[in-house]
Amino acid sequence: MNSPIDAITRLLQPRSVAVIGASADASKTAGRPVAYLQKHGFTGRILPVNPKVDRIGDLPCYADIASLPETPDVAIVLLGAERAHLAVKELSVRGCAAAIVLASGYTETGEDGARRQQQLMEAAGAMRILGPNTIGLVNLTNSIVLSATGALEMDHFPVGRIGVVSQSGGILGSLLSRATARGIGLSKLISTSNEVDLELADFIDHLADDPATQVIALYIETVRDPAKFRAACLKAAGLGKPVVAFKIGRSEAGAQAAVSHTGAMAGTDRMYDALFKQVGVIRAQTFNDLLDIPVALATGRHLRGQRVAILTSTGGAGTLVSDDLGVAGFETPAPDAATAGALRALQTGSEAVLDRNPIDVTLAGLRPDLLRGAIRALLASPSYDALVIIVGSSSLAMPELMAHAIRDCLPESDKPVMAYVSPHAPEVGALLTRSGVPAFAAAESCTAALAAMLKVGRFVAPIEEVTNSSPAAIAIDDLPSGSLDEAQAKQVFARFKLPCAAERIVTTPTEAEAAARELGGRVVLKILSSQITHKSDVGGVAIGLNPETVGERMASMRDEVLAKAGVRPERFLVQEMVYGGTELILGLHRDALGTAVLLGMGGVTAELFQDTTLRLLPQDAQGLKSLSRADALAMAQDLKTWPLLDGFRGRPKADVDALVDAVVAFSGMAAQLGDRLLEAEINPVFVRAQGQGVSAADGVLVLT
Repeated sequence: MNSPIDAITRLLQPRSVAVIGASADASKTAGRPVAYLQKHGFTGRILPVNPKVDRIGDLPCYADIASLPETPDVAIVLLGAERAHLAVKELSVRGCAAAIVLASGYTETGEDGARRQQQLMEAAGAMRILGPNTIGLVNLTNSIVLSATGALEMDHFPVGRIGVVSQSGGILGSLLSRATARGIGLSKLISTSNEVDLELADFIDHLADDPATQVIALYIETVRDPAKFRAACLKAAGLGKPVVAFKIGRSEAGAQAAVSHTGAMAGTDRMYDALFKQVGVIRAQTFNDLLDIPVALATGRHLRGQRVAILTSTGGAGTLVSDDLGVAGFETPAPDAATAGALRALQTGSEAVLDRNPIDVTLAGLRPDLLRGAIRALLASPSYDALVIIVGSSSLAMPELMAHAIRDCLPESDKPVMAYVSPHAPEVGALLTRSGVPAFAAAESCTAALAAMLKVGRFVAPIEEVTNSSPAAIAIDDLPSGSLDEAQAKQVFARFKLPCAAERIVTTPTEAEAAARELGGRVVLKILSSQITHKSDVGGVAIGLNPETVGERMASMRDEVLAKAGVRPERFLVQEMVYGGTELILGLHRDALGTAVLLGMGGVTAELFQDTTLRLLPQDAQGLKSLSRADALAMAQDLKTWPLLDGFRGRPKADVDALVDAVVAFSGMAAQLGDRLLEAEINPVFVRAQGQGVSAADGVLVLT
């Protein structure tokens, strides 16, 4: 039995390929794989199987799998879903390493298809399966095309260092053709589709070890095995191979909140954002980014800061790039004195404006020496971390002059250099890209590429992935189930060392008045109900009360809640009034990707401002782990409102250490309770001034 990695290597680099159900008609889908293998230079053995013909071109054709003269490394199965499993079983028995199943009609079609897919998996035994419902794979590095995509009708493809894994077959062909048109070299393209066996993470892991691949681009519909995906992406990051992902489904409704705010503010797409961020995956925001970002990263150049020089021969285009960079937080400073002097020394007339940014070298496209001199000066300048060159209409007459002038300067620096082609001139962009200068047709693409390079340079693999330990065990056998009321929820929080505001449960005005005196005079009154969670929406919260007013307010609150919610509250909480501090929300969200902790601006405006961040809890074979203190601090610093915690405009610094303790404790509770914990939220948690701690002022908890 082959190990998985050996089987994937044989799948991508087979010495022999059987084509089951091959057609002698190259115009048909079933005829394409043999034709494409021959057309694109496969040097191994091709073994067509079809009982109806004796030969396909100059190749002998075999009646069935049993008649094959040897066991193939890989088989392309072109049979329909009702027969594919029979061929798969025969191939597995013969010891074939992997089969590529192109047929549709599996899980994507419903229950009957799901049964066929299970049948296919069982038939495979130890053999690995790519698909079903796949278009196959293309290994440009080794001239091996195991695919039926019509994109292979093209005669030539540039070979490069970008590997592509797509869960859509059609997208594989789209990326291959688009990359070819733009002069972007790819290494491997794999369509995983239904992923009955081999899936996204298997190929990320493999491409991380592939010496021909420097950047991995992903087209993702769903991540089926988050732990495996996480491990593969961290491996790639550790080996210095960036992963860029375009995830579709951003408009899908997120998980609905049953009783808390957190579900509405988290949602499926935000969970993907959190996962990608934690494992160093760069998220492509547009489909174009899925090529634009990898082609920049594949240069291997390093962006160490945010200062960008723009060299232009057309003012308008330079302004477009400068403006878009500025929106994204990049700087476009004027040259320093030494650089400005070097640029001025290049002038031979009055047409050049070389002491501002964008730096205008009019007609430089026809004066390569001036262009080379300007590029060298800007790459050598300590004032700039990257260079964007605007390729204007003047370059159309002799594009090779400009491309070669830029290419000649590349060895002198490892700073990023890219081009924005201002006229519509795809052939010029392709020429530049083939010359080692990523060329883009939109100013926004330059920004996206530079932003990605900055993220890659700053990503540090989380040490806590392997160093986090399980939280100290706390007794949980006696915990109730269902939706807990606020008092019960905060009792559980306190058990896990989460500080809560002092409070008393009362049922009469007299008890409320006594509780108010005991708690220091000024208090908050709330209804106590496991059915009504958003108490303020129904008039179930009153603040700033005292012993003289709390009893009367309790009576009016009963009537107001009854009128608005149809429920007459019988139990109330009298809670100490928490003064000052910053109101945050601390919540839990769980979906197919895992369990995440949410931190954000809290209070009644939590959903309005949506200033939140998520972290997925690490997980190993023993179960969930709590977040580290470093993770918790990073979450707080991710918030737009972090300055409010850090002493904004003379405001007292908040007790961030206590907040970090609370986030870690909350995550520890989530880790220990595991599947028992359906929902948990503290909103607000008050973060007081430094040294004064935090206090949970409300709580939601739902347990199975």
